[in-house]
Amino acid sequence: MPSLLFRRRSGGIAVTCAGVLALSACATPVHLTPGAQAPDPICARVLQKMPREIQGMKQIPTDAQGTMAYGTSEAPITIRCGIAPPPPTTDRCLSVSASTSKDGEKDAIDWINPEAGSELIPPHAPDSAWTFLSYGRSPAVEVIVPAETGLEQPTAVLLAMASALKVVEATKHCVGSTDVVGDRSGS
Repeated sequence: MPSLLFRRRSGGIAVTCAGVLALSACATPVHLTPGAQAPDPICARVLQKMPREIQGMKQIPTDAQGTMAYGTSEAPITIRCGIAPPPPTTDRCLSVSASTSKDGEKDAIDWINPEAGSELIPPHAPDSAWTFLSYGRSPAVEVIVPAETGLEQPTAVLLAMASALKVVEATKHCVGSTDVVGDRSGS
């Protein structure tokens, strides 16, 4: 009797395993190149804190360390942790915070949004995509949001990621022309 019971259970396990393998084979991972600093333990902590869904798009598998993707494999939102921190730039910088308190500025994550033709746009980014690079944090994070996702506000992706990025300590912040101290008029 015990051997018959074992056979039935092991047969059920085999069917279950075959079903799981068949489903995972259907999900083609998004091909990404890992950043040079992807093995940094901070990247693992960032990715662990990422939401399972962003703007109604679920996580989909990737094939590289320190990466995540959301949406569809045809036009995924891609995230790479471990890229080289971007240098100071005149490209647009956004400060994104999920906090609504007065201390929201302290909690803000600075992101560079490179303009068309900028050397900061990675070669793998589609022409119609928005690119965002975390600024003042090492390792840095790259986010690419293709226009094909249909998101009206691609910065909503950054807002969804804000708490995960707090894991990486800010050592620099964006400054604008109005942040410069002193009068240059000469008077």
